[in-house]
Amino acid sequence: MLDLVAVREKMTVADALAISLKTAQHAETLAFKRYWLAEHHNMPGIASSATAVLVGYIAGGTQRIRVGSGGIMLPNHAPLVVAEAFGTLAELYPNRIDLGLGRAPGTDQITMRALRRDRVETEADFPRDVADLQQLLAAPRAGQAVVAMPGAGTNVPIWLLGSSLFSARLAAERGLPYAFASHFAPRLLHQAITLYRSLFRPSGSLSQPYVMIGVPLIAAPTDGEAEFLASSTYQRVLGILRGDRRRFPQPVEGFMEHLSQEERAAIGDFLAAGVIGGPDTIHRGLTELLRTTAADELMLVCDIYDPALRLRSLDIVAEACAA
Repeated sequence: MLDLVAVREKMTVADALAISLKTAQHAETLAFKRYWLAEHHNMPGIASSATAVLVGYIAGGTQRIRVGSGGIMLPNHAPLVVAEAFGTLAELYPNRIDLGLGRAPGTDQITMRALRRDRVETEADFPRDVADLQQLLAAPRAGQAVVAMPGAGTNVPIWLLGSSLFSARLAAERGLPYAFASHFAPRLLHQAITLYRSLFRPSGSLSQPYVMIGVPLIAAPTDGEAEFLASSTYQRVLGILRGDRRRFPQPVEGFMEHLSQEERAAIGDFLAAGVIGGPDTIHRGLTELLRTTAADELMLVCDIYDPALRLRSLDIVAEACAA
């Protein structure tokens, strides 16, 4: 599961953090494999900016589930700082920490400049920073001048994330697992994973391609109720498209009916990989995604305004997957 730590209307940031922990604990009881947190900045409806801190919070409140970043936006950070943070997490929670890396800013241009100050990114920076981070988390070489402490020798698993072909190619060249951000940018999904698999080179950490895809998911007892609950996500997506970001809204009956055809189409394109419905619809949708992508893992993004109904949604998914 991927959590953006949504700050809901009429609730606080503290509420959002508590809801995320309770959701992770529930996902663990359902045998979910991973719980990742996304890095975003300057967004009133998302409280996941201090991603490494949240990874520690969730890992500390769970027992077995892997916890990680989906992802750390590497251009915002020095590789040494990331290595030390995730190295510390790996020492605190052995064999439970993942480090997903992205190259987008995770924010707007003004905030990006505030994060990076005077640094101007080039296309060569991300591959070089990934290589530096790999070395900082590996056993130190003889004479290595800068050693991450903690971090060195922890070999925290690195994933490359992306919504374009750039990271697919880089993940293949480096022999790293690849996660495609189809939960918000599904257009290049099939092209990216085909490219990744065709160019993949085995590495010391991975012998064959390994693909994860993001899936927006809302499950309820009926298709109609699921559509109603999904209207919160529809409102958020429309706000993103309009440049009007707010706190995660309450669901609205018949929300899509009041939109223009162009707005409905834009939301549909954004959520094209989504699976929304009752148990049978969920089972069919996830089965079809696995058939068409042969993904090794599905990373679910399940945002529902009512926290209890979010947990119920995960129950329905678990039952559908077990069927």
